[in-house]
Amino acid sequence: MYRSIVLVHVAFGVIALATYWMAGLSRKGSPLHKASGKIYLVSMVGIILTSIVLAGFAFADGQYVNGTFLAYLVVITSTAMGLGWLAIRRKRDQVGFRSLGYRITGATNVVIGLAVFAFGVQQGVALLMGFSWVGIVIGSQMLWRVWKPLDEAKWWLREHIGAMLGCGVATHIAFLGIGIKRITETLGVQMDLGLVAWFAPLAVSAAAGVWFDRKYLRKPVTKPGPLTA
Repeated sequence: MYRSIVLVHVAFGVIALATYWMAGLSRKGSPLHKASGKIYLVSMVGIILTSIVLAGFAFADGQYVNGTFLAYLVVITSTAMGLGWLAIRRKRDQVGFRSLGYRITGATNVVIGLAVFAFGVQQGVALLMGFSWVGIVIGSQMLWRVWKPLDEAKWWLREHIGAMLGCGVATHIAFLGIGIKRITETLGVQMDLGLVAWFAPLAVSAAAGVWFDRKYLRKPVTKPGPLTA
């Protein structure tokens, strides 16, 4: 059962990696961009579901660090996926976008990020301590934007791009940190990129965010006040 789930997980990962770049390199808003984006999100749902099961196996086997990291990735990746999808669905309703569910999700990311950081300190695992800040930052930014929403015409595009970059980080971390290692082991070669596999996607994502901001996003044009419940 474990091997079967791993194979399904890897299959979804290959599809996600391919369609992510198809969507990223295609013209924004084009049929190819939309179609590949939808396939990517569906494949990510498959990855998340199989990751939950794999995290359960890790906990059952006493691998608490691995189980915690997998479960934490499920939380922050699900958050990014949800925000990316909802930003398109609610692009004319920023108040509706930042609903009660949005606020609860933001708070959840902060709490879980802090818990992962504490566990990382207790276990002496730098990876957990470092990545805990992803959830803390995401959640804090979400809560801040409830109070001070984005004051630009294409606020939804900024949210969508940011969320998809976050999904891309998760996709490439899984490939560089786990996928390549499994593939090279099958070929009889040892390759472990170490922490580079985990933090390089974050750095590339930050650079891509700056580029997308300059290419697609406009300067603020309106200044709405704090959102009400």
